[in-house]
Amino acid sequence: MNVARHLVQQGANVSFASRVGTDVSGKGLVEFLKASGLYSDLIQPDDKLPTCEVTVQLDKDGQATYIIPEPVSWDNIQPGTKLDEAAKQAPAIVYGSLACREVNTRTTLLNLLAKTQTLKVFDVNLRAPHYTIETIEKLAAGADMLKMNEDEAALLTGGKPENAKENIKVFHKKYKAQTICVTRGGNGAIVWHDDKFYEHPGFKVKVVDTVGAGDSFLAAFVNGLLKGQPMPQIIERACKIGAFVAGKRGANPVYDETCKII
Repeated sequence: MNVARHLVQQGANVSFASRVGTDVSGKGLVEFLKASGLYSDLIQPDDKLPTCEVTVQLDKDGQATYIIPEPVSWDNIQPGTKLDEAAKQAPAIVYGSLACREVNTRTTLLNLLAKTQTLKVFDVNLRAPHYTIETIEKLAAGADMLKMNEDEAALLTGGKPENAKENIKVFHKKYKAQTICVTRGGNGAIVWHDDKFYEHPGFKVKVVDTVGAGDSFLAAFVNGLLKGQPMPQIIERACKIGAFVAGKRGANPVYDETCKII
């Protein structure tokens, strides 16, 4: 949802698919999605499972950890004609590993990816204990682009976080993705794209909290990729927006084209 909100803020045309409970929290979330321009018939109602409410805990450096209940409504996203048609018409599909922790949503997504030829963007958002290596491998195998942080890259390749380039090479050898992006917090990002490395050192900010920083980075990256922008320009802008968000409270501060707060 945060990736979708940032894409909307950056002027992209976005369809957001999920499932919410019919409880009080779900009704509030639907109103929020309507106000954000993200509500559509791709938001499925669920009268049995609750709407997900995540608890975010920040350490002294503003780094976030998450307590995520289970099962919740988005664990039960169902297939359907509307979802199929939206996927066929979209220039890209952005998906994450967290939503695939349960079999129903995982099956829906994997079947959807198998049926579409659009650009597939996999956000490797590992949240222990809500993933298995088997599921990550299935999701990565069908991706054209993968985005992960340096700790996730090290975990999945058996390398060290500081050896991002080597970890990317290992990942590329196994999954053959055209684009692999590893974010490095305050040190920017490294990208493998069309058999070439690109780097940006990042922008220095006083971190308020990191919630939404990676999502805003990914939104800017995908937006630039779809516009056909040069990779150095894409990675610089993605780092700039990610740093801006990390320097503000909350996951979705409002910004203009220069990343000035509105």
